[in-house]
Amino acid sequence: MNPLLLGLILIVLWDSYFFLNYLLSLLQPYRTREWSPRVSLIIPAYNEGKRVLRAIKAALEQDYPDFEVVFVDDGSEDDTFKWASSIKDSRLKLLRIKHGGKARALNAGLVHSNGEIIAVSDADSILERSALRGLVRRFYSDEIVGVGGQVRVMGGSFLERAQDIEHLRIAMFRRAKELENLSLAPGPIAAFRRGVLEKIGGFVEDIVEDYATTKAAKRFGRVVYAPRARVWTEMPTSLRSLWKQRKRWVLGDMKGMGGGFTKEWAFMIFSDIVALMDVLVPPLLLLSGAWHAFLFWYLFEVTTMLIPSKIEGGSLVSALIFPFILWFWAVFYLSLHVYGYFTLLLNRSK
Repeated sequence: MNPLLLGLILIVLWDSYFFLNYLLSLLQPYRTREWSPRVSLIIPAYNEGKRVLRAIKAALEQDYPDFEVVFVDDGSEDDTFKWASSIKDSRLKLLRIKHGGKARALNAGLVHSNGEIIAVSDADSILERSALRGLVRRFYSDEIVGVGGQVRVMGGSFLERAQDIEHLRIAMFRRAKELENLSLAPGPIAAFRRGVLEKIGGFVEDIVEDYATTKAAKRFGRVVYAPRARVWTEMPTSLRSLWKQRKRWVLGDMKGMGGGFTKEWAFMIFSDIVALMDVLVPPLLLLSGAWHAFLFWYLFEVTTMLIPSKIEGGSLVSALIFPFILWFWAVFYLSLHVYGYFTLLLNRSK
């Protein structure tokens, strides 16, 4: 059989698996609980300047009956604390600590908070008004120790739009495979029971503190996904800063995956094989004159994004340009993962 056809079949089977699981997830019950525990929303910040006003104001405008906002200035060297201090609200607590990193700032906020549920966001992010309520409703049983929401990306540049479409795809994956077993409660929008944070010694100090904290919390219960709790955040606007950010994420995730050929490693390696097909097959179809096969690939990928874009809050444009954004991310992450594999091998050989 033609190698290009085999590659196309692999792409279609892989993407169809997640797309069909996504469709099935939409038919499953979305389990929630109506309750209103006290919530403490912690927002750490380092050199964020005036834009902290957006984050704090969005936090204070939450459609939730009983909450406080704990803003922690992590030793900023600019006027971050001055801008935060300009907001006067009895529900807002302001802390200023020596610079020690995000996890330490979160833990300082935890010490000065009094909520039964501890929610977190970032100073460069804007919570939608129903975000807290969406997170809290997903604590539908005592075994749920944490909840993560949906992250979307602000801005209209190519990289910002590409990252927003990437997060739409992540939202599709999480609904399809992680609705009731989330692997990562993302830093810009997550919540944990205070009790479980106390059991694990607070937020875990790590280069990917959200992944490390999620993993630690899951020793005591389940972390689930809340697709109806949404935050809009800023992301890198240059390839250099994007690579730096994702390198930290990927190396941190790889470190947390443990040794041996585990299920997580098998999934990553196989996904990289599919990514290689995503990189090679479409341009080779064009170069070989297989226009019908290329058009099939394009229409298939658009179809897998039309419904998720509609349901997760995307746009028709997002679906129409998705195949080309997919190619970009396949090249980017394949390169990044190869870098990560060699880095791990070199570190283990030392």
